[in-house]
Amino acid sequence: MLPVMRLVLDHDARIHTIRSYGGGEVQINDQRCTAPCIVTPQQLIADWPVQAPQQLTLQQLQPLLQLRPQIVLVGVADGALRAPATLRRELESRGIALEFMDLGGACRTYNVLAQEGRAVAAALFPLPTAA
Repeated sequence: MLPVMRLVLDHDARIHTIRSYGGGEVQINDQRCTAPCIVTPQQLIADWPVQAPQQLTLQQLQPLLQLRPQIVLVGVADGALRAPATLRRELESRGIALEFMDLGGACRTYNVLAQEGRAVAAALFPLPTAA
């Protein structure tokens, strides 16, 4: 299990900021998320019922897409996976960039983009996924 990594930033209290990640959880502002979640600068969906990032579909991403992001980051605790090619093409056709990365990279990238005022959404999987 990874140790908890605290992110120290000057942050805008009006937006959702990832404060730490690791140890099977992500802390967004004052809320701990131990299951898959979606975060944007304006909204947190802590009860997202998706368990396998490898099998993400456009339908499973609908709660995220309704938030109208231009950039979607998928962060996975046990390492970066490749985005399903079909999903990548579907999002690109809508003008949305999709990037799969390890959880830490996704958390740090999300915070930077959110602080810049970008239309970013992160789908975070804080627990290791089944192979």
